[in-house]
Amino acid sequence: MLLNSPNAVTYSIIGIYLVATIVVGAVVRRRSVTSSQFLHASRALPTAVTAIAFLAANCGALEIVGIVAASAKYGAIALHFYWLGAIPAMIFLALFMMPVYARSGAMTVPDFLRVRYGTATHILSAVSLATMMVFVSGISLYAISAMLNLFFGWSFFGIAIVTSSVILCYSMAGGLKATIYNEILQFALTITGLVPLAYLVLRDFHGIHGVLQRLPANMTHVWSGLPLVQPHTATMDVFGLVVGLGFVLSCGYWCTDFLLIQRALAARDVEASMNTPLFAAIPKLFFPLLVVLPGMATGFFFRRDGVFRYDQALPFLMRHYYGHALLGLGISAILASLMSGLAGNIGALSTLWTHDLYRAHLRPGRSDAHYILVGRLSSATACVLSVFAAYVSFHFNNLMDYLQLLFSLFNAPLFAVFLLGMFTTWATARAGFWGLLSGVVVAAAHNLAVRFGGLTYGSQMLANFYGAICGWITSIVVVCVLSSFTKPQSPEELKGITYFTQDRGHRPTVSSRSWLLAISLLLICVGLNFIFR
Repeated sequence: MLLNSPNAVTYSIIGIYLVATIVVGAVVRRRSVTSSQFLHASRALPTAVTAIAFLAANCGALEIVGIVAASAKYGAIALHFYWLGAIPAMIFLALFMMPVYARSGAMTVPDFLRVRYGTATHILSAVSLATMMVFVSGISLYAISAMLNLFFGWSFFGIAIVTSSVILCYSMAGGLKATIYNEILQFALTITGLVPLAYLVLRDFHGIHGVLQRLPANMTHVWSGLPLVQPHTATMDVFGLVVGLGFVLSCGYWCTDFLLIQRALAARDVEASMNTPLFAAIPKLFFPLLVVLPGMATGFFFRRDGVFRYDQALPFLMRHYYGHALLGLGISAILASLMSGLAGNIGALSTLWTHDLYRAHLRPGRSDAHYILVGRLSSATACVLSVFAAYVSFHFNNLMDYLQLLFSLFNAPLFAVFLLGMFTTWATARAGFWGLLSGVVVAAAHNLAVRFGGLTYGSQMLANFYGAICGWITSIVVVCVLSSFTKPQSPEELKGITYFTQDRGHRPTVSSRSWLLAISLLLICVGLNFIFR
């Protein structure tokens, strides 16, 4: 049954959800009375809360609309965003990087670069991350507007104003803690809205194999038929997937993303911060049932009907399968996931500006109330910037392509600098700055060459993978070369801020239970790659 318009039941369900988000912000406001509580949640949240928030921060436009669109366009290859591009990096973050983050005393991702590389790298990383967050916020806002326009026919500008106002109400009220608790609400609603869709697709196509049988042969496997290295003509190749996605982009995202690390650091202690990514990886393993499977089914409908606006894949499928009540739940689920991503980026941008730039470099030593006010005002500014950034998204028919492009420009060079900063003692402050800057410049130059025909690839996604590799290698080489000509910091200066200069007596040890969970996750991940090879 194809529905043309929602009814009163649909509107009621959506309205209840929007009111609930504002109520959460109002309740949490009473407990966010200091700048630390407002910006960082004071490292006071239980592991269960931070783990769900960690996963929910990922389940925005990237996870829901973006992965469904990528699955419709690329088929089963989209499974790589989970079993190659997520689980291994989440395990690496938990076991090796979170202990350093937590023990360094840094409150944010750029703050770690400040204590490791100094002021210049701190400012550069904060500015580059802020730029990326503005564009990612624009993606979420664009996706919300495109979805509501498809269902209700509302104008883009009107949707942007209403959505931004709701998010602004609870993010300005309760800060990070309000955002995190709303993310838990939004995550629960997202799951509830997507489970019936997965069930109806499985029933209609007679199981997973029925979905795969409706796809072209080159879209039914994750490894079979892929060339080893063939970037100019192949849609995907093994080298681009393994190195570009599986290592550079996945670690660049999961190990240095501002939103994710911010939620892990909000946990009560070091062990809880380490366990946050591990616990989040458990449901992450099985999330493809909710997004990749419906996306592949939508790809069948699109190819049959000659429709290729992939970012409308999920709304299309919901209108195809859902009645009015389920449609209201489904729209709320998409809205929740997209608002979760938008709110997370707006909150992170507020923290980035207030903590890493304004308080650290522009106006240090002001009162706590002053920084809370600045944090709230910067949230409002971030909402305005996201509206302008949303218009850039109109130039892409696949949000995942656009997101991976942004990650290749900013996260890939950042991960290179982080990797050498955390796991070496010889990387110098000057080398860190120029390594980060050169990596971003080379990745941007690669993207411009692709845009203007200087370089050709079999797909935009593969171009993103190779662009990330170029940016990462450039940063690594520049840091290594410049470090050999500049003076490194002393062991005393690096104490507690690299993996090898933490006090052994205070270095957090990974429990045997965490190791067992990590190994189990990795084995399941390898097994799933083998089954769907």
